[in-house]
Amino acid sequence: MADYLVIVESPAKAKTIGKYLGKKYMVKASMGHVRDLPKSQMGVNVDQDYDPKYITIRGKGPVLKELKQAAKKVKKVYLAADPDREGEAIAWHLAFSLDIDADSPCRVVFNEITKPAIKEAFKHPRAINTDLVDAQQARRILDRLVGYNISPLLWKKVKKGLSAGRVQSIAVKMINDREKEIQQFEPEEYWNIKAEFSYGKESFEAQYYGKGNKKHSLKTKEDVDEVLGNIKSDDFNIQSVSKKERRRNPVQPFTTSSIQQEAARKLNFRAKKTMMVAQQLYEGVDLGKEGTVGLITYMRTDSTRISDTAKAEARTYIEETYGKDYVGKDKKPNSQNESAQDAHEAIRPTVIPRSPKSIKENLSRDQLRLYRLIWERMLASRMAPAVMDTMSVDLENGGMIFRATGSKVKFQGFMKVYVEGNDDNKKEDQKLLPALVEGETAKKEKLEPTQHFTQPPPRYTEARLVRTMEELGIGRPSTYAPTLDTIQRRGYVALQDRRFVPTELGEIVLNLIVEFFPEILNVKFTAQMETELDDVEEGKENWIAIIDNFYQDFEKRLHVAEQEMEEVEIRDEPAGEDCEKCGNPMVYKMGRYGKFMACSNFPECRNTKAIVKPIGVKCPRCHEGNIVERKSKKQRTFYGCDGYPECEFVSWDKPIARPCPKCQSLLVEKKTKKEVRVQCSTCDYREDPN
Repeated sequence: MADYLVIVESPAKAKTIGKYLGKKYMVKASMGHVRDLPKSQMGVNVDQDYDPKYITIRGKGPVLKELKQAAKKVKKVYLAADPDREGEAIAWHLAFSLDIDADSPCRVVFNEITKPAIKEAFKHPRAINTDLVDAQQARRILDRLVGYNISPLLWKKVKKGLSAGRVQSIAVKMINDREKEIQQFEPEEYWNIKAEFSYGKESFEAQYYGKGNKKHSLKTKEDVDEVLGNIKSDDFNIQSVSKKERRRNPVQPFTTSSIQQEAARKLNFRAKKTMMVAQQLYEGVDLGKEGTVGLITYMRTDSTRISDTAKAEARTYIEETYGKDYVGKDKKPNSQNESAQDAHEAIRPTVIPRSPKSIKENLSRDQLRLYRLIWERMLASRMAPAVMDTMSVDLENGGMIFRATGSKVKFQGFMKVYVEGNDDNKKEDQKLLPALVEGETAKKEKLEPTQHFTQPPPRYTEARLVRTMEELGIGRPSTYAPTLDTIQRRGYVALQDRRFVPTELGEIVLNLIVEFFPEILNVKFTAQMETELDDVEEGKENWIAIIDNFYQDFEKRLHVAEQEMEEVEIRDEPAGEDCEKCGNPMVYKMGRYGKFMACSNFPECRNTKAIVKPIGVKCPRCHEGNIVERKSKKQRTFYGCDGYPECEFVSWDKPIARPCPKCQSLLVEKKTKKEVRVQCSTCDYREDPN
């Protein structure tokens, strides 16, 4: 018979922890929260200091009953939910439901699920931190007051099923504002001149820089002609040669925000998927003989701090694997993390020597890819800087200056293991220059002027949006994934080529909120609210006062909106074809998985069709149908025969309307992060991308 009961959130976590604690401990899962505000009503008494009305979540009755029975059989109950505000709130609700004194040492927290961490945590149980609970409760009540007041108004004035929230509304506004910037953008002309030079037997490239050592922009063709007219000969004087050694420092280990961004760039993971897979790695994976083991530290963190034990492990591993020269020096703590919860660490492997290769057979493909990213990032963060030899050369002719730059890696340092991605997937190329000597000449072989036009700002990818929200202080990293998921499910935004675009519905809802609830969409106001909620967590502010300060003005605006907000009729866009079942016009509708066609005679006729786009290619399988572009439920583009289901031809790669010259099979466009190339779907024929 066990002496102690330990309650965690999930069965996977319970299984891992149970293995470390032994027979005296019984470990059970609460399956997340057991109490929450009711879904059917506001659940907040605004006249009684915003007193929340908590109820047992539907379906959790049997779970609570089992936990209560188990609690009666043991000497003590420990609450071991995750080490953050949400986890503290879960523990607080459990303490209430199981009649546990919240001020007693019943709370156990750990940042990683490993035997040493678990054993150490149970030596130091503490009381439930009511400041953390209050911070979580304040955020929950604030979101409830906003959502459950504005949403019914939107149902009445626009359509049922809509919702509004503090953070999600800001995210939608950012996407809409970016779209307006793109639409209003006026491109400006500019030119550059590329020069090809020979120096002895070697050649190199340079770009026009300016006149007489002053940078000069080329805005028109006349500017270009003036530069070309001043060049008197093919011989350019090598005016200056500058050689420098540049150091490049490694990036910090992952936080919640940075892992979402990097997983989007390098693995094409959505934020929601990144957090789901990270949760699996944190709670534990079966490694065979070793049993179930937590592979990473807690994945919801703002901190880049790592423990001394992890630093020592990393130092030893780097020295043994790569040599002493690759070991980095300890840096001073990063001031940017002053507000981070210092009890947390960065996201890192729990055991540094546990390389991805060593556990490859025990992980799913997604688990392995994310674990490798975390492991490489952590290891690289403890390695020495990379050293680059850079060279800059100015060449002069007729007072016109052309500049060539080159670099090469002198010492790889951390780059031997990991290099951070970027939002534009640009690859850093090493350009080596000949050993040019100041005072000598290089011969011009070719001058190539090129006209360009400035480009509008890019639409937000998930990674770019997460980064911008973090920079503006909107929401918290743990809220980004559910926020981005919500605004897509509600149909306020859509993804096109992995970039967010606003929908008509999103614009309508946004305009109404802008008109009647401007503070909800005020970035500074929202960021300030997040800061105040953080102050509640630190015991500096009273949560009731913060809520009341917001609600007094919000309630007045709500009354005005109820009286003055006009009803908005959303007309369905004609699809340009008739329903094959009843003959009525088809219209475009917005659903959970994007746009689709539906009969305008709904509900009498319930005919629906996916939106398809012909691409002008005959089906290579049945030779009768045409290939059309379709969207999967996850909004991924694919191509298939319009004769489906009779013909089941499908392809993720876009077919093109000419056969392979080698085997006459189907040619397709193969997209990678770096390029789009044409290749055969059957043989090894490929065309070089231009």
